Amino acid sequence: MEGQQLIDECKKGNRLAQKELYDKYARKMMGVCLRYVSDRETARDLLQDGFVKVFTSLDTYTGSGVFDAWIRKIFVNGALEYLRRGDVLREASDWDSIAEPVESFSASAVSELSAAELMKLVQELPAGFRTVFNLFAIEGYSHREIAEMMNITESTSRSQYTRARQLLQKRVKELFR
Repeated sequence: MEGQQLIDECKKGNRLAQKELYDKYARKMMGVCLRYVSDRETARDLLQDGFVKVFTSLDTYTGSGVFDAWIRKIFVNGALEYLRRGDVLREASDWDSIAEPVESFSASAVSELSAAELMKLVQELPAGFRTVFNLFAIEGYSHREIAEMMNITESTSRSQYTRARQLLQKRVKELFR
């Protein structure tokens, strides 16, 4: 099945269509979950919860937007809800020592990293830094939108993003020593 036909069949409760939709998006959405939580078991739980939400909310998808964006938003919101319950920004204050500027290094150093190595570095960030970094740099949300989603100020979002970048730069530099 393709596109809208697959969605329509899922809305009717067709189990084969639901499996096909799951198979089509599970790997990509697992990647989204792993960007927000570094623990694979927690990411699997978020994946399962996300698909439950997708199938129970499918009637709200009007077809006016891109389905990939709609489903991704469900998974991002699910991960954020999980992180908000754990108060992810609480641990970020322990990283104030990173505020010193990091020496610049060759952009070619980053280009020598594989996508998997770079994602591993992102996953190792403290949860607050990782969350804001993902929302801003990967998902494309503004600091204002992030502030609303995370119940923080815009300046907190900006500082979390800046600290995440600084920590990533520091770790990349350490890899190339």
